[in-house]
Amino acid sequence: MSKKVGDNSKAVERIRDLTGLGPKSEQMLAQIGVNSAEDFLAADPFLLYAQFKLHSMSVSVNLLYAMIGAQEGHHWQEIAQSRREEILIRLDDMGLAPK
Repeated sequence: MSKKVGDNSKAVERIRDLTGLGPKSEQMLAQIGVNSAEDFLAADPFLLYAQFKLHSMSVSVNLLYAMIGAQEGHHWQEIAQSRREEILIRLDDMGLAPK
């Protein structure tokens, strides 16, 4: 099943086809059980980020920005610029704020 994302009018079936994500992101998500764009789009990106950390994967907050951007159809740098403080506060509340 394909899903439309944000302002993007094209249907997306693979994670790697989402804005800002590619084959490496798709492989990493598969390691935590997210295997389809549909599953990814339905997931909370903060909880996905927490799972990466739980599995001792070395990921930066940029991956979280990229996942949020992919779900909303925006480039990760736009998310980092416009929502950085909000995102870092939520990560701090979760005990996952970058040091």
